[in-house]
This record gives sequence, structure tokens and C-alpha cells, in this order.
Amino acid sequence: MAEKEKAPKRSFWKGVKSEFLKITWPDREAMVKQTTMVVVASVALGIIIAILDFFLQFGVDFITSLNF
Repeated sequence: MAEKEKAPKRSFWKGVKSEFLKITWPDREAMVKQTTMVVVASVALGIIIAILDFFLQFGVDFITSLNF
């Protein structure tokens, strides 16, 4: 069975550092807009799920209260 050569750990961390330097971070305005949209979408989805849950629970309670 042939042994594989492992890359030295220094080489790995140099690669991580060089890749990290390539990251472009959004400016403050873009970050605020994106964060606001995520919060608004999360709240809207939460409200939609709550409404659906209310009506489904109402329907289940109605069906289970029927006496056949």
C-alpha cells in the first residue's frame, strides 16, 4: 500500500490566509439593507406560519368535535 504524502501544515495555513485575503466584504449600506430584508422576511414567514397553524388547529378541533 503506497503512502500518500501530506502537505505540511504551514502550507495549509498559508493557503487559508491567502484565500481569506481574497474575501470582499459588503459595505455598511449593503449590509444594513440585506440584514433588514432577512429580518422582514423572517417576521413575515413567522406570521404566515402562525396564521396557517391557527386555521389548521381550528379545522382539526372542528373535525374532532363532531359526533358521528
